[in-house]
Amino acid sequence: MEKIIGKGAEAIILKQKNFVIKNRIPKSYRIKELDEKIRRTRTKKETKLLIKASEIINAPKPLFTPEPNKIKMPFISGKKLSEHLNKFPLKKQKQICRQIGISVAKLHDNKIIHGDLTTSNIILKKDEIYFIDFGLGFISDKYEDKAVDLHLLRQALEAKHFKNWKELLKEVFKGYSKSKNSKIVFERLKAVEKRGRYKH
Repeated sequence: MEKIIGKGAEAIILKQKNFVIKNRIPKSYRIKELDEKIRRTRTKKETKLLIKASEIINAPKPLFTPEPNKIKMPFISGKKLSEHLNKFPLKKQKQICRQIGISVAKLHDNKIIHGDLTTSNIILKKDEIYFIDFGLGFISDKYEDKAVDLHLLRQALEAKHFKNWKELLKEVFKGYSKSKNSKIVFERLKAVEKRGRYKH
């Protein structure tokens, strides 16, 4: 039995027993052939990214499926951080955020940009964190792209976990400092944040 557990602009997320299926839905405003090609290409790209990420950090590893617009992966039964991080004692919140920083550093050192780095896409399962939804992810070794990833996470912490967000961000940065390029990325992040302020 399938159950819809998520719906976005690009895809429907279904739960089927112990699996999750991400199904990229057709877009009626696009020419059918073009739509097929776009969906197939994006699905293939995300699958490759997930496979690579799952070998480096905790992320669901896709399973083979003959359907070109679907990604089948194990269901991670845990707590979505966007909904649960604030409920933990501050000490635990800090430990989790340090772990997030370490994992993001590993991704970035392997040229993986998540692209949607928010606490909605991080799940806590038995004190282990798992990163999900690499739909906006891509491969890049640019410091700018890494800085933007961290900027997104900062915005998520500030918006959803505003009570302790500064302390939590410090922990993320402590973990991220394990990255070989952390100093340059932190410098670039300052520039990204300045640009963000001027836009408002």
